[in-house]
Amino acid sequence: MHRVTQQLLQGRRMIGMPTWRWLTQHPLMRRVNEELFHAPLESILHPSRKRLQWLGAASLIGHPLFFWIWAIWLPQPFESLAARCAMALLGGLLMLEPLASQPGSTRTQHVFNIICFIQLPLFFSWMYAMNGDDTVWLASVASMILIYFHLTDWRIAAIGSVGGYLLGAALAAGQSPLAPTAANAVHLVVLGFAWVSGLLLGFSGANLRRERLTQSLATIGIMAHELRTPLSTAALIAEAVQAEARRPGEGARSSQLEKLAHRLQTLTRSMNHQIDLQITNARLLQLPHYRDVIDAQELLILGVAGYPFRSSRERDCVEIVSHGNFRFRGSRMLFVKVLDNLLKNALFSLQRASSVLKPGDLRIEIGFRGDEGRITVTDRGIGIEPAMQQRIFEPFFSTDRGTGHGLGLAFCRQVVLASGGDIRVRSEVAQGAQFIITLPVAKPVAARQNRGS
Repeated sequence: MHRVTQQLLQGRRMIGMPTWRWLTQHPLMRRVNEELFHAPLESILHPSRKRLQWLGAASLIGHPLFFWIWAIWLPQPFESLAARCAMALLGGLLMLEPLASQPGSTRTQHVFNIICFIQLPLFFSWMYAMNGDDTVWLASVASMILIYFHLTDWRIAAIGSVGGYLLGAALAAGQSPLAPTAANAVHLVVLGFAWVSGLLLGFSGANLRRERLTQSLATIGIMAHELRTPLSTAALIAEAVQAEARRPGEGARSSQLEKLAHRLQTLTRSMNHQIDLQITNARLLQLPHYRDVIDAQELLILGVAGYPFRSSRERDCVEIVSHGNFRFRGSRMLFVKVLDNLLKNALFSLQRASSVLKPGDLRIEIGFRGDEGRITVTDRGIGIEPAMQQRIFEPFFSTDRGTGHGLGLAFCRQVVLASGGDIRVRSEVAQGAQFIITLPVAKPVAARQNRGS
């Protein structure tokens, strides 16, 4: 009997393995797996200061307005002025400057998630149950579901809408003055249809964004392929010129050829570096996740040393200041690319502000306080307009007036968030810009003052 059982289990495994392999390796299932577990969460879709302020204003105005509609103009079985006022004030928090001014910060996203969950699925489901599951609130809940999927990541909305419905119904149990309608099963079908519609729309929106990034990567890949060949030719020419310069008996001509060869090599190295950087940026939604222990000071020193500055003047304008070293967890390779992006943007801003670069024009500082480490990149460039500061971390938004693809800072933000940190900007027009990265400290290093460039 035991032998027969083993044979049956073995046969089942033999039948089941291809099925399991198909489920895990089928392109559709791989795509679903990427969207569910690997694509970054977007707590606030299209985050901006105005968007948060308009949402807050809609809460402050909308809840009192609908109280008047459902309590006075078109009376419903149940309304609550206290609940409406509480929801209005809760939504009004989004208009406060600390939240509205930093729509991309982790704190704002957490607060936004809590406010949306309480205001939308929890409150609407509670009111729906308190009104005896009537048709007015059935339509309201169905509309709320679609709004919820429009405001936040489809995964957050999917879980939040179901959880809010169950919690709202539980809170209303035994308190509703009316019994649920007999057509409750029909209502569930309608709500289920609204939920599936919101899910498909949210998934489709996320898919469109992924397709756009994929197309950007393909375009950059084609450009990179086309540029690599002439760059390789330029590198060979530089080597030939350098070899010619080293021939004996050339004198001043050799020195001139050596300088030309060095300049050409620097140019090809810089172009290849920029191509690699843009390809990495375009993989915004396909970033590998590593938990290396990274030494912040070592990262900055090696990152600056490896950056392909176009001149010694560019290199000399960078100053590294350590107020205390620390270690954090993340991807070493990706954080080097974060530093590359910030250096590239700062140097571009400095060039537009002045043709003369001075030491300290680009300052990188590190330090920590308690469990929070900080990396700050400050430049004395042209600065960033206030209206743009709210959107610079959005994919495809560029401050270069359409000349940039707008993926660099979005990439930086995603890498920092993956390490449990945050990145924000402070800037005034013509006064330069400061990018501040905060990270959870894995292990502090001896706090000491250290300057370098």
